[in-house]
Amino acid sequence: MSSMSTESTPSTESTPSTDSTPSTERTPSAERTLAARPPVEPVRTTLADGRELLYFDDAPGAEHVQEDRRDLPPISTRSEVRHDPLLDEWVSIASHRQSRTHLPPTDECPLCPSTPDRSTEVPGYVYDVVVFENRFPSFSMRVPELDGGPDLPHVDRRPGRGRCEVVCFTSDHNGSFSTLPPQRVATVVDAWAHRTAELSRLEPVEYVFCFENRGEEIGVTLAHPHGQIYGYPFVPPRARQVLESARRHHERTGGCLFSEVLAAERAGERVIGANAHWTAFVPAAARWPFEVHLYPHRKVPDIAALDADERAAFGPLYLDVLHRFDGLFGSPMPYIAAWNQAPTRADRELGYLHLEVFSIRRAAGKLKFLAGSESGMGAFVNDIVPEQAARMLQEVAL
Repeated sequence: MSSMSTESTPSTESTPSTDSTPSTERTPSAERTLAARPPVEPVRTTLADGRELLYFDDAPGAEHVQEDRRDLPPISTRSEVRHDPLLDEWVSIASHRQSRTHLPPTDECPLCPSTPDRSTEVPGYVYDVVVFENRFPSFSMRVPELDGGPDLPHVDRRPGRGRCEVVCFTSDHNGSFSTLPPQRVATVVDAWAHRTAELSRLEPVEYVFCFENRGEEIGVTLAHPHGQIYGYPFVPPRARQVLESARRHHERTGGCLFSEVLAAERAGERVIGANAHWTAFVPAAARWPFEVHLYPHRKVPDIAALDADERAAFGPLYLDVLHRFDGLFGSPMPYIAAWNQAPTRADRELGYLHLEVFSIRRAAGKLKFLAGSESGMGAFVNDIVPEQAARMLQEVAL
């Protein structure tokens, strides 16, 4: 991929006015949209093993327990990345993650607040949103130079330098993102934006990926409501492929592929909801049984570039989508929510921020497994027609 300017100023390109929104859209009411507010600034502290932790509060002035009372050894990781010459992709090797915490009982959850009798990953006895460096990271700025290892003359090997963080959305162990109030979602968005901007400045980091895995069916190892942020030392394969598609489209037509896709979807039958700044829709070529994309109407490269009104408008619409997911089959929907952002350096002008949320559940009690075609060849076969999935989501009674 060619080297482009590092200028981070977002484009003002947008799709047509919301006046063209069809009457079939499900639009969250104005009363559910928060007033814009200044971004939340975090309170920083350091854990016992040297990892950084940041508290993000719904309102300023909160006091936090700073001292981590645990006796922890320094973090040690020898993560590395290896280049697959056949696929032209980087693969991360992080064997120390085999020993990470796996589905502990509630009273041993490491993401719950500390108490006077028990210390966790969060020193505070209460918190709104907290972000900290992962104790079992796939990438870390502490990774040393490679010494020794197998002789692989056909494979490029590098230290797995980058950053992996955990984002706790609430101190309520039994909650979920869908049960957060809109004000808390705004705090989470501020945390994502802050961390995106800060991780983007780290020299090894080429792509910042904010995401949430929900549900044991997805592979979650901790039940507490949380997400993660990866600062990759490379542009991951799917993001690179999407950017290449956007580049070819621009070279061929002079237009923005993302803006044109959004304009077409906003005029179609698969819209799930919309407001003045965002539209949520089932994509025409959805890979997953239930898949919704949320696009801002203004082209921006990343979460940090969203303005106050766009940040405030995101939460009510996203919560509406998650409530529809949970209402489909009358039980919590397992899902992955994946933010697509522009790379931190090259090709920023090609990127268009959007969120993709999708589930492997195709029916009550039935999951879609990535079997031969999907896992072996990367060729998806969807069991649900996208228009049918959109109608099912539109018809959920909230």
